[in-house]
Amino acid sequence: MRRIGAAACALLAGMIVASTMPASAAGVLRIDEVPVGELDPSKASDVADTLLLFNVYDTLVAPQQGSAGLAPHLAEGWTVEGNVYTFKLRNDVKFQSGNPLTAADVVFSMERMQALGAGLSYLFKNVEKTEAVDQSTVRFTLSAPYAPFVAGLTRLGIIDSKLVKENLGDGDGEMKDWGQAYLSAHSAGSGAYAVVSHNPQEETVMARNDRYFLGLAAAAPDTVRLRYGLEAATVRTLIANGEHDISSQWLPPEVLKSLAAEGAQLLTESGTGAFYLKMNTTKPPLDDVNCRRALSAAFDYEAAIRMVALTDAVALGKPATGVLPVGMLGSLPAERTLRRDMDAARKFLAECRHKPGDFTLELSWIAEVPLEERFALLMQANFAELGFKSEIVKVPWALFTERVGKPENTPHFSQLFTDAATGDPDALLYQMYHSSVQGTFYSPEYLKDDEVDELLDKGRAESDPARRAEIYTALNERLRSLAPTIFVYDRQTVFAGSNRFALPPMTDPTKSFGIPTYGLSFRFVEMKP
Repeated sequence: MRRIGAAACALLAGMIVASTMPASAAGVLRIDEVPVGELDPSKASDVADTLLLFNVYDTLVAPQQGSAGLAPHLAEGWTVEGNVYTFKLRNDVKFQSGNPLTAADVVFSMERMQALGAGLSYLFKNVEKTEAVDQSTVRFTLSAPYAPFVAGLTRLGIIDSKLVKENLGDGDGEMKDWGQAYLSAHSAGSGAYAVVSHNPQEETVMARNDRYFLGLAAAAPDTVRLRYGLEAATVRTLIANGEHDISSQWLPPEVLKSLAAEGAQLLTESGTGAFYLKMNTTKPPLDDVNCRRALSAAFDYEAAIRMVALTDAVALGKPATGVLPVGMLGSLPAERTLRRDMDAARKFLAECRHKPGDFTLELSWIAEVPLEERFALLMQANFAELGFKSEIVKVPWALFTERVGKPENTPHFSQLFTDAATGDPDALLYQMYHSSVQGTFYSPEYLKDDEVDELLDKGRAESDPARRAEIYTALNERLRSLAPTIFVYDRQTVFAGSNRFALPPMTDPTKSFGIPTYGLSFRFVEMKP
């Protein structure tokens, strides 16, 4: 049965490709990302994973276009009664296999996410029960109030349960491996694009799904080639030569500048993420709050913004006021922009129980993100003015994620570009600062603070938006006071693009989305003749 299911899926993919193979390269969109490429939607967490999720799979709800909030997607709508959320499904959705969407698929997708405990499964820890009321109605019962629940559903890719159950691998229990082996190389979604081939270290090839329930414009690309791990110099040359279309967001500023000067378009997303320098609060001298405050005050925030300016109108960052990007629920006002203050830095240092000369700070940067080396150099120069010695260490991403699993192995400073995966402040902050979820690349601070934990828990339980804003504002103030992190800037993600296409969600604010990477959904791309 598993062999038959796999063969059927391969045949389907071939049929999709054959029916839509472009007559020329004009129908092919070429894009790159860092070498991650996790195809399994229940494990998606990084940028490349998310790009695959939003294009190959669909979710019950989606971000509103051009404004804040959420809209029905696979669901027609939903109701809330206490801790019970009931969703009514559309009746016109088919998976790429041809199987119709049913409530059983939603139940399977949620239970699988919880069983695997990977990716962003923490968003659904308090989902106590998921049940199919009938073929088109699904009910979620939560164990406790959880205000961000509906926003979290933007990260639950709905899986074709019939197809996956035909392709279960070795494992214990009724669901064996939950289809992990199969979904690591095949897709089982209803999305606008179907996977033709997948190599997570090289390339994923996708073809348009003309059965897509929302329809696809004729100008949408026929084929998408998502490449992994291209060097910045290679991407620049390929775009300049008309052989590549959309860069990753990790190009160094001077490469983006050069491409813009040569006529490439700049695609932007903003409003949901930030760039952080994270301090290991368990390691001296960073175990002393006054040392952390001193280093935070000594950091040159304005220089950081200048380092990522691309044109007079576009930069990779905007001035930060705290842990939450300006404009997000609970953010601090723009007039409270963080600035360098050496007088304050010296006062804090005088109150620190450690002497700066007794330690060598390890300043790490991720090998796959060259921009981070510059911030390590900026830190080194800034901190030296207070008498701190430091060592800059280049760490591959895979090794870094392993190192931060234990506080004693975690560097003094880690760099993190991140976004609120669902657009809600809980998605940004809980995974970074709650003491129950330490030991990931999100939380190398290893912060333990009862007040922070309490505010994070309150933010999840409170349903009133005004009260939630007050809670997250108080949390923002507390984190500024504790200084476990240097809040470098609010992110504006920038991609370089060829002129072979238009992508309104990334160029027109009235058509943008409030969830990172959603604007890169290929169905919104308009290929030019």
